[in-house]
Amino acid sequence: MPEMLFDGRVAIVTGAGGDPGLGRSYALMLASRGARVVVNDVGSGVKGASDNASADTVVDEIRAAGGRAVADTHSVADPDGARAIVQTAVDAFGGVDILVNNAGVCIYAEADEMSDAHMRLTMDVNLMGTLWMCRAVWPHMRETGYGRIVNTTSAAAKGIEKLSAYGAAKAGVIGLTRSLSIEASRHGDVKVNAIGPGAGTRMVAVAMREGSDAATAAMRNSPDRVAPTVAYLAHEDCRLNGEVLQSAFGRVSRLVLKESPRVEDLGERPEDVRDHLDEVMDLTEAELVPQTGEAFAAMAQAAKPYTA
Repeated sequence: MPEMLFDGRVAIVTGAGGDPGLGRSYALMLASRGARVVVNDVGSGVKGASDNASADTVVDEIRAAGGRAVADTHSVADPDGARAIVQTAVDAFGGVDILVNNAGVCIYAEADEMSDAHMRLTMDVNLMGTLWMCRAVWPHMRETGYGRIVNTTSAAAKGIEKLSAYGAAKAGVIGLTRSLSIEASRHGDVKVNAIGPGAGTRMVAVAMREGSDAATAAMRNSPDRVAPTVAYLAHEDCRLNGEVLQSAFGRVSRLVLKESPRVEDLGERPEDVRDHLDEVMDLTEAELVPQTGEAFAAMAQAAKPYTA
């Protein structure tokens, strides 16, 4: 099989200025394989405060290795900022073929203890920032009939203490990815997938200070070991659409939604649900969940007429 190269492709990687950081590893790998890269980072820490993270530093690394890259410091949390990031790619390299939505913030607190501002920041960067960036690149990919979008979800989407807002945002990214993949299928070879990474980064280092066992384990894994999976999802060879791949410690798995067989005739009394709950909760014959339109069509076709 031929080597997977990105010659002629233009990639945007958001949140790519941290060291160690997933975005940095993604940008370096894409550039090393021929992509021209927009390295986006606002130069802020994982909680939104300013620090020394720098998109320029990663750009310098790429150029020193013979690659091509430019820095961008706009915020994904603002729709105008997202459009400006895409414009940076267009101005520097003539277009955009690949978007890796990696920018994120993570603030640890019990749900009732987190400030309103931190709640909004968490959602604005992790979920809305992903949406704004997807929307900003969409016209370019639709026009060319080609594109690869890699969004970032997290194990927190499955539920984790002190990360209710972050987990909600990352679960939302899965729904966004699945929905956009349907729209993408109408525009030629455009694919939208998501990565669920596990690696030692600045964000994970903060989690360790907060006492997270999962974070302590993740710190033993280099972001460089996640980058190959992201590079596959960003490559023209990728045939997946609407999928979530999890990558950590050199292991890759598929994350899916599954649904138990429907228990019929439980729409009259709450007691019926209570008395059949074991059947409802039984996953022995669970099946993959299709996209919502397909699922509701099948449900409606099989449903019995309802009379009040």
